Amino acid sequence: MSEEQTSKGQGARGKGQGTENEGQGDMSEVPRKALPKVDIFCDGACSGNPGPGGYGTILRYRDKEKELSGNERDTTNNRMELTAALEGLRQLNRPCKVFITTDSQYLVNGMTKWLAGWQKNGWKNGKKEPVANRDLWELLIEAASRHQVVWNWVRGHAGHAENERCDTLARNAISSMNSPD
Repeated sequence: MSEEQTSKGQGARGKGQGTENEGQGDMSEVPRKALPKVDIFCDGACSGNPGPGGYGTILRYRDKEKELSGNERDTTNNRMELTAALEGLRQLNRPCKVFITTDSQYLVNGMTKWLAGWQKNGWKNGKKEPVANRDLWELLIEAASRHQVVWNWVRGHAGHAENERCDTLARNAISSMNSPD
């Protein structure tokens, strides 16, 4: 089971929504070059929360894939989830149509449902407390702003091949902190 959501106002456009000039004069007749389609799969993990954490990201463009991973000694699972998506977006050097798949409802809901309210309320959440991980949310907004991003949630540990691989990358990144070089 998966849910697909498009972030609003962050360089993304929902299905069926046209551009401002669509149907207005000759501009609608000019064919536009389609944006390259890129899939990003991402996952974060933490050993203890907070504790040592890691992330894993897979980028796919046509038949090419690139795997990324990284770690931090003292972090949270949510920070690693955000970092996984951020690092994937940072790899893109031109505007793209990006489909981000994650098992983090925190990430998907943050980018598609909560972000506008947080910004409107001066980065306070519904409890009037400062939004956790604001630094990463702001970096994600910036990284996503030049792309059309579709956020897709999948259930974790449910056999989704790329999600499972990202989880392995994230856990291996944590393990690498404790192993000798």
